[in-house]
Amino acid sequence: MVVQKFITYNVVNTDGKLLTEEQKLEVKVLEESGNYLLHKDILRHNVNKRQGTVSSKTRSEVRGGGRRPRKQKGTGRARAGSNRSPLWKGGGVIFGPKPKEYKIKLNQKERKIALQTLLYNKRKNISIIKDLEESVKSPKTTQFVKLCQNCGIDTNQKLLVVVSQKTLSLKLATQNIKNVELILATNLNTLSLLKAQQIVLTPLAINEIKEMYCG
Repeated sequence: MVVQKFITYNVVNTDGKLLTEEQKLEVKVLEESGNYLLHKDILRHNVNKRQGTVSSKTRSEVRGGGRRPRKQKGTGRARAGSNRSPLWKGGGVIFGPKPKEYKIKLNQKERKIALQTLLYNKRKNISIIKDLEESVKSPKTTQFVKLCQNCGIDTNQKLLVVVSQKTLSLKLATQNIKNVELILATNLNTLSLLKAQQIVLTPLAINEIKEMYCG
């Protein structure tokens, strides 16, 4: 059974000062454990990344083998019609891998509930920073690290930064920090949320999350 939950967040600025405004998020979660939905969504995410381009040649695709390697009788050896038989070195492969499409489908409603459930479970690890996109004006890693220190965020832990717009300065400032992943709110997924130990959102990103996933 699906139940509604309300999450209230305090908002801070880039200096770490608490603001008077609050952000509220209404999510739908399963009354019982939703781990099976999370498992299905993460499995779908991983399986759909597979390219399926691996290919091996059968005996008909291996070059050569047109002439009979030896006559049928009189040699005392086994009959052989082609030196590209799977029994021969350099021959084809029996039942080898061929290109195929790997895809698992998950209903959109299930995907939304899985993501909302994970957001609710990680509610204590979420921080809201106002004007994060505009505050990083120069593409310097030190500037972003200082911003995180002001807001009490440890960059030594897995950090997921969710913004509404990827500015060039913010992208360059975060790309050299191995524990930081920067994504758009429209690309939010359960795998990134599950891996993150800390999550940073912006008010604009929360509004997009409400429209896309919590409607």
